[in-house]
Amino acid sequence: MQLNLDPTLFDEYQFILVRELVQSIRVKLQEAGLSGEKLEEATASIAFSVASTIDDTAAIEIDGKEAHPYLTFRTSDEELTHCGENSYTHEFVYEALQILSKRSSE
Repeated sequence: MQLNLDPTLFDEYQFILVRELVQSIRVKLQEAGLSGEKLEEATASIAFSVASTIDDTAAIEIDGKEAHPYLTFRTSDEELTHCGENSYTHEFVYEALQILSKRSSE
């Protein structure tokens, strides 16, 4: 498998991932009975927490072993795309929330 450095393509895939995470979290919270401001706040909080974990900005350690995620995206059967550093999916959470909130209010 080939590892390709392409920050622009990586950004596109990060946003797709974050949007899907935000949407999935929101649906599950709605199914659990949340709505309105509580739904929006809980969705944002959970999405930001998950994204921060993916980005390796939250400490992940069990029994003295640390885990440091490094996000890549499979862009073909033989290629993985990365950005050359840790991901920054948490930076896309707010934008994804705005898009989904706007769409649900229409």
